Amino acid sequence: MIRIESRTRSSRMGRRRMIPVASAFVVLLLALPTRSEDADESESALARMAQNPVADLISLPLQNNTSYNVGPRDRTQNVLNIQPVIPFSLGEDWNLITRSILPIVSQPSFARGQDRQNGVGDLSLTSFLSPRAPLGGWLIWGLGPVFNVPTASDDRLGYDKWGGGVSAVGLTMLGPVVAGGLVSNTWNMEGRNFSNFVLQPFLNYNLPDGWYLASSPIITANWEDDHNAWTVPVGGGLGKVHRFGKVPVNLSFQAFYNAETTKYGADWSTRFQVQLLFPK
Repeated sequence: MIRIESRTRSSRMGRRRMIPVASAFVVLLLALPTRSEDADESESALARMAQNPVADLISLPLQNNTSYNVGPRDRTQNVLNIQPVIPFSLGEDWNLITRSILPIVSQPSFARGQDRQNGVGDLSLTSFLSPRAPLGGWLIWGLGPVFNVPTASDDRLGYDKWGGGVSAVGLTMLGPVVAGGLVSNTWNMEGRNFSNFVLQPFLNYNLPDGWYLASSPIITANWEDDHNAWTVPVGGGLGKVHRFGKVPVNLSFQAFYNAETTKYGADWSTRFQVQLLFPK
């Protein structure tokens, strides 16, 4: 992994590459067939559940993140996150929500003669202990450990070290709005030092028929870097829950400009997610 100084960057090239991807996704969503009124209400309810990280809902999100103008050679990086979410009931009052993230990474070359590296990154395991009843009737929360498991197939794709830390989530649902955030920090347990901070605020506004507007940037910092190596994206997008046969699927697309990034970090990024939902 490369640790480098933060700086603010911009790029017209990143915008040009992002436009056709966003346009294709919008066309795909608009082409989805209409549903009955009862199905639309069900899809709207599922959309709200899918936006709650500690909902009592089994799901399989496949989240593809494409970053533009990465590295000194301004190449494209792609990361597909396979991140199953499985809840377990702990009696009448508590749930345990387990969340795994396994990244499939395509890392660009950073120097002439260096090949693009494709493979698996480090596995992240998180568990949230969450009460079934919201605190005060409005605050949904969860707290638990997070672990970094050294599964990377190459040193360029992960730390190759065990890590551990703590993660928390809090959110509220007010009418059509679902708003909150996840926060975590992971430290190394052995070998090379790392201290990685992740903050993901999210704001969703739900529309009729399972449609919604969303913004969920992933803000990161490396506390071991002299300048904390912040990445601060700004942006958002839209999504829709739709049934393909009997299986409800949450489709979403977001685009972000990095207002702050590392020296060789991306200028822009896009996120396309297909989330299979398995309501009880």
